[in-house]
Amino acid sequence: MTGTHLANHLPSDSDAWPALPLDAWQDTYLTLHRWTQIVGKIRLAVCPDVNHWWHTTLYLTARGLTTGPMPYGSRTFQIDFDFVRHRLDVVTGDQDPISIPLAPRSVADFYREMMATLAKLRLPVSIWTTPVEVPDRTPFEDDHGHASYDPEYAHRCWRILSQAHRVLTEFRGRFLGKASPVHFFWGSFDLAATRFSGRPAPQHPGAPDLARYVAVEAYSHEVSSCGFWPGAGLGAPAFYSYAYPEPQGFPRQVVYPTQAYYDDTFKEFILPYDAVRTTTLPDDSLLAFAQTTYEAAATTANWDRDALERAQRPSWHTKANWYR
Repeated sequence: MTGTHLANHLPSDSDAWPALPLDAWQDTYLTLHRWTQIVGKIRLAVCPDVNHWWHTTLYLTARGLTTGPMPYGSRTFQIDFDFVRHRLDVVTGDQDPISIPLAPRSVADFYREMMATLAKLRLPVSIWTTPVEVPDRTPFEDDHGHASYDPEYAHRCWRILSQAHRVLTEFRGRFLGKASPVHFFWGSFDLAATRFSGRPAPQHPGAPDLARYVAVEAYSHEVSSCGFWPGAGLGAPAFYSYAYPEPQGFPRQVVYPTQAYYDDTFKEFILPYDAVRTTTLPDDSLLAFAQTTYEAAATTANWDRDALERAQRPSWHTKANWYR
């Protein structure tokens, strides 16, 4: 890609939060979701266990998503989605990297080339090929129906994830207790930042299209979690925030900005992405949502906020620009 071509992809300040209408890229979304699951399952297969399945997540980079360094015996490799050049790079410390083009192709084709690439690099990995957290459980090697890739919308999605990662990282810094990284869950295709009260939680009842033991481990302790989701179930991209277990009175708490609402079906507070994208202060709008929904959880569940939050914390909810 030439410098001029690359520059054409770079957002100006005015379009740092691009539009992402679901109907314009849904086929790409469904295909890309499964591609990230293939890569995520490779990470799951080779990395040692970490609490709450944090060893399986992907991470934001300056160009896309990455597994980060993964062990393979005494060797190390990583897999990077590059949504600027639209390629998948498999990188090792002892061989030249191999790139797989990101272009319209079936999940089955992507899966075969991914496995062949690992074998060529002397990194053979076996994964469970059934996708999770989706109603269509067609194994990757048999999935010829999902075969779309629109580079413009893949790039837009990554830009939104990058902006959300930046803001949620600032939000994470306000908390002194146990908190997750800001990371990408390929099962549900969402970016999340989770805070913990430090207290054990009742055993989770499970979630659709997901092994129950996965949810039990993920929610072993009380949480308040906030993140971004492209929104297949809602019909539009959105930020979300929930508490597990949900404290009594949580849904009735006042949160900001005013476009946020509690969804009785999802049992989460929802802030439409377009409400953030179109405001004059998108960072402040998202921070308001993250902070006030966390406060709703922490207050109704009686978290020890003095111990878990930074001393002399500001009254975040009094910032007038959050109400715009």
